[in-house]
Amino acid sequence: MPTPGQQALITSLGRTCVLIPHPDDEALGCGGLLALLREADQPVTAVLVSDGSASHPNSVLFSAEARRAVREGELRHALSILGIDEEPLCLRLPDGAVPCAAGQPGFEAAAAKLHDFLQRTQPQTLLLPWRRDPHPDHRASHALAQAALAQLPAPPRQLEYIVWAWERAAPTDRPEPADNAHEMRIDVTAQLPIKLRAIAAHRSQIAPGVFTDDPGGFLLPPAMLARFAERPFELYYAPV
Repeated sequence: MPTPGQQALITSLGRTCVLIPHPDDEALGCGGLLALLREADQPVTAVLVSDGSASHPNSVLFSAEARRAVREGELRHALSILGIDEEPLCLRLPDGAVPCAAGQPGFEAAAAKLHDFLQRTQPQTLLLPWRRDPHPDHRASHALAQAALAQLPAPPRQLEYIVWAWERAAPTDRPEPADNAHEMRIDVTAQLPIKLRAIAAHRSQIAPGVFTDDPGGFLLPPAMLARFAERPFELYYAPV
């Protein structure tokens, strides 16, 4: 059971949208919080930024479109495990090359789609990648979110979650006083089994056997997965 203080926090987040750079980031970075929100009967929507097709680029049996379909299917499965049944918005930007600034191909169109989605769904809270999470697609997703939020008359509260900064952050990637970001640690001990099931739903990223003809394709490092399995909390940064 959440403590009274944590329960009050979860309730205060209200209707929430999670912005996901790649399928699996939602489970790794904030699966516990998403489960907590649904346990508290708070509505949750999801936006997937990239098409996820670049994890196994040398597959011949699976075209880029087929790889995208597999990964979007895994995302839907993971979301359902976490209690989220609404269909995610899929922006389908190029995996590994998500545009990160105005003027780059696709940036304005994607920001407009995200803006329209947020305007229509009216979340009270947006979960988005930490602004300097080391993966470039995570930073680009954060930039897209800021462009979309800038056009909203009443932007939602932002909570930034970490995926890759646990593993490979340079000192300058970590929060600094100039970021004006309040650290928030959320206990997800009771939600760890659900979180781990959601991570495991991304089978193509966990172990060989899905994209069988690209043995050199990307898989999540076992040590990274072990740390997520052992960590009883999730860390968020809230701009202040």
